[in-house]
Amino acid sequence: MTGMPGVGAAETTTSSPLRLVEITPLNFEAATAIRVHPDQEFAVCPVVKSLAEAYVHPPGVAWPRLIMDGDRPVGFLMAFLDIDWNGRGDRSMIRSGLWRLNIAVGEQGCGYGRFAVESVSAELRRRGATEMYVTWHEGEHGPEDFYLRLGFRKTGEKSEGETVGVLALDRPGS
Repeated sequence: MTGMPGVGAAETTTSSPLRLVEITPLNFEAATAIRVHPDQEFAVCPVVKSLAEAYVHPPGVAWPRLIMDGDRPVGFLMAFLDIDWNGRGDRSMIRSGLWRLNIAVGEQGCGYGRFAVESVSAELRRRGATEMYVTWHEGEHGPEDFYLRLGFRKTGEKSEGETVGVLALDRPGS
C-alpha cells in the first residue's frame, strides 16, 4: 500500500476501499490535517480537539476513527459509547451515537459522510444498541438536511445548544 505508513494496518468495515482506521502515531498528522469547508467550521470542532476530548474521557467512551478511501484520508469521525446522557450519574439515560463527523473540504459529496454514519450504525448494532444519536448546529451550512436524509428524526431536545437527532437501528435478522 502506498501513502501513509501504518494507515492500512487497521480494522475494515466493508470490502470496498472505504474503511475506518484507528488513530495512531503513524496517522495522527493525517487525521489532524482534515479540514472542513470554511462555511462549516461553526458546526464542527477541529480533529485535534476531538482527539483531546477522547483522551480526557474514560476509556471506551470515545471511538475516534480516520475515514480512508484506499490510501487517502478523507474524513474523521468519533462515536460516543454508552454515555450517561442526562449527566446525573444515575445512568438512567444511556446513549450512544455519532459525536463528530468531519469530511475534508475537497471530499464532500462523495458518500463518505453516509459511509461514516453507516459504519457507526453497524458498530453500535454490534454492541447491542437499538438507537443512534447525533447532535448538530442549525444554520445555513449546517448538517441538518444530511442527517434528516439519512433517517434521523429530531427528538425535540437540545444538548449544549445543538439539535438532538435519533436514528432507529434495525436489528440484524429482524
